[in-house]
Amino acid sequence: MKEKVQALWAKKPLIISGPCSAETEEQMIETAKRLAATGKVNMLRAGIWKPRTRPGMFEGVGVKGLPWLAQAKKITGLPTTVEVATAKQVEDALSFDVDVLWVGARTTVNPFSVQEIADALKGVDIPVLVKNPINPDLELWLGGIERIQKAGVQKVGMIHRGFSSYGNTEFRNAPMWHLAIEMKRRNPDMLMICDPSHICGRRDILQAISQEAINLDYDGLMIESHITPNEAWSDAKQQITPEVLAEMLNKIEWRKEDVNSEEYHAALEKLRQQINHLDDELMQIISQRMKVAEQIGAYKKENNITILQTNRWNEILEKAFNKANTLGLSKEFMTKYYDAVHMESITHQNKIMEK
Repeated sequence: MKEKVQALWAKKPLIISGPCSAETEEQMIETAKRLAATGKVNMLRAGIWKPRTRPGMFEGVGVKGLPWLAQAKKITGLPTTVEVATAKQVEDALSFDVDVLWVGARTTVNPFSVQEIADALKGVDIPVLVKNPINPDLELWLGGIERIQKAGVQKVGMIHRGFSSYGNTEFRNAPMWHLAIEMKRRNPDMLMICDPSHICGRRDILQAISQEAINLDYDGLMIESHITPNEAWSDAKQQITPEVLAEMLNKIEWRKEDVNSEEYHAALEKLRQQINHLDDELMQIISQRMKVAEQIGAYKKENNITILQTNRWNEILEKAFNKANTLGLSKEFMTKYYDAVHMESITHQNKIMEK
């Protein structure tokens, strides 16, 4: 099984599926059988211990679920993976020959907890996946990965499951793709899979988010599956049956990272050079804008005027939004862009004020 897991680690796409929570032995084994029958799933997951937001919610069956998972592996041949949050949970999972461990979002956020897991893994040859922390903090995510690596774990991967954010209404956890992209940039050779179930929080948009992850060159997906999703003891709205999962995976366009075509590379290089020139021009224009902002700052200083002029800022935004719509640029992008430009302008003017 160890060799199989190592081969799967290099396989693309790696598909991990199983119920949010192991509830009964029958449910666990039946789910595993039906997932294996699809021929699409590489690894079986199940929540054994469930860290919940509030007390009184179902927090998993605990250790008694591990033999069910082991039996499901014996029947189907699927390697298994579970979430661990303490040294004791690591010890219990290893005692039942769980093949891959993952560190959950609520654990990644706490360096003390991650270190406890790392200490328990010293001398253990088992792959470990680290989910992003609940809050959008890349340093915490990197820190969790580094702690596991320093314990001597050779195969460490990342799971992107979205981030908690104020005002988010569309997703259970906002994907914030730019943060995951930055993690891929910093760790280009590290396995990264997406957890659409926890990003979406509902099954109707699972396929769209899964496709977006594959478009962004993720190495695989972790999707929750249950034989009777609506009756699941936890996260019922985001789970799908094994058969629906198979249908969804069949509909996904699996992208390639590259293609052996001189014509393709030549065309792409030509377009990329255009982007490089445009980026250079943009930086020159933004630099000129900041010099004008500094001149404005000098006039404000001479006349003892505040840097922030709310009416003027609203006027700029309204004009930008109206024009952006005609240019095919989203309001969301323009908001982020102008916020960044505005803050840089304030910084430049503030330096003038402080002279």
